[in-house]
Amino acid sequence: MPIQSDSFANSSELDAFRLVTYPVMEHFYTIQGEGAFTGYPAYFIRLGGCDVQCFWCDVKDSWDESKHPRITVDELVNEVLASEAKIVVITGGEPTIHNLDALTKVLHSIYVRTHIETSGSSPLTGEFDWVTLSPKKFKAPLETIYPFVDELKVVVLRKNDLEYGESHAVKCVDGARLLLQPEWDNQEDSLPMIIDYVKRYPRWSISLQTHKFMGVR
Repeated sequence: MPIQSDSFANSSELDAFRLVTYPVMEHFYTIQGEGAFTGYPAYFIRLGGCDVQCFWCDVKDSWDESKHPRITVDELVNEVLASEAKIVVITGGEPTIHNLDALTKVLHSIYVRTHIETSGSSPLTGEFDWVTLSPKKFKAPLETIYPFVDELKVVVLRKNDLEYGESHAVKCVDGARLLLQPEWDNQEDSLPMIIDYVKRYPRWSISLQTHKFMGVR
């Protein structure tokens, strides 16, 4: 469900937005490896800072916001333009700890789709065409996130994670994609469990971290 502003930003507003900076761990053009847009080319912007800090996180270097250089929206958008990407994925860390209005408004001004991957731990700001909620037990999502969720992606490590996923699915709007994703280091145990669950409850489907199989970031 896109989050749209009341009107398009005018040129002076866009100029101001271009000067806003964000702590960026990395940004790169790649192939989306998981979720509903698996296989699509996308430009990833990974912001620094995280208030959730899952023990199995594979980008722990993103947690400390102060470690990462602040980059202007203008520089990021110019890199997106150079890549010719049509989708930009804003991720982290936990991206919602930042106000994303400036970044998403300028990205929309160049007619690219804006996606976000979030745990929902902080209020959602910005204009998004696709919102992926990946809830974490370490810090519950805010209730305000659920009306905007296009895709619920639940990482499964143990059997009780399936029940945990259902507790979030009932809060999402009708039509939201419901995905179960095996935790990478435990998938020998969790994937067979997920396959069996999806066969019994076909409103769910499976997300795999295909970028790791492909050897891309």
